[in-house]
Amino acid sequence: MKTWSRFRESYFLYSFVRDPVALGSFGVLTVLVVAAFMSPIIAPYDPYNPATIDIMDARTPPSWSTGGDGRFFLGTDAQGRDILSTMLYGTRVSIIIGFGATLLQATIGIIIGLTAGYFGRRIDSFLMRTADVQLSFSTYMVAIFLGAIFQTAFGMTRYETFAIPFLITVIGLAEWPKYARTVRASVLAEKKKEYVEAAKVIGLGPTRIMWRHILPNTLTPVLVISTLQVASCIMSEAALSFIGLGMPPTRPSLGSLIKAGFEFFLSGQWWITLFPGALLVVLIVAINLFGDWLRDFLNPRLYRG
Repeated sequence: MKTWSRFRESYFLYSFVRDPVALGSFGVLTVLVVAAFMSPIIAPYDPYNPATIDIMDARTPPSWSTGGDGRFFLGTDAQGRDILSTMLYGTRVSIIIGFGATLLQATIGIIIGLTAGYFGRRIDSFLMRTADVQLSFSTYMVAIFLGAIFQTAFGMTRYETFAIPFLITVIGLAEWPKYARTVRASVLAEKKKEYVEAAKVIGLGPTRIMWRHILPNTLTPVLVISTLQVASCIMSEAALSFIGLGMPPTRPSLGSLIKAGFEFFLSGQWWITLFPGALLVVLIVAINLFGDWLRDFLNPRLYRG
């Protein structure tokens, strides 16, 4: 109760409710996340259930356009699946991959950044050179390499089963240096402060000093990066799915939905690609706008009140 009272009286909440961009972007993001995770309840059809799919309904226009069917408000795709339902389920997949990959990136980056910044010297040099090498490989190069190995070793059927954890791993392993560099820079500044010296004097070990004392003081930039990285990871998944290295057609994500309808776009079936594409844009913009506000609020040199 006291925590809630302090939060209601905090400057964070005061600034948030008085910023229309932050309030609007957070509201849109909340609606999309809730709708995505409630998709098994609110979606008109289950795109994973063959009993609800009829190939004769394929490429049906939206219900409010010429030739539409009242059962499918946003139309159907080339497999006869309801677009609205696949968008809801696909958004859930994209969000899971975005948050999962960001969590993996943050975990690896924080561990490496803390270790490099605190111990310095050869350990710092080795870990940062490793990060430099990692940055020279794009997410797509890592995905091509690991995807080829996985599909060759286990087959496409197994890949469809493990596509979500695979993409989380690929995107997480490809982009952790962003966290490592940020955390390292913060640790280099924090470890020279008096509270760290005091912790050493009373006999605390390096591990406890790093995780219990230094880490909490480096979490502000990590929080800001994480907000923006969720959007970046969702975009990476969409791009990988679009070029055929992401989610398979049987497990729809926003990226795979855009890819599935792209070949029909110029032939008049525009709704198959347009609606998932518009939803992806709205999701990314909402995350980025909220992340920009959070970055400005946490950085007094940028925040204007």
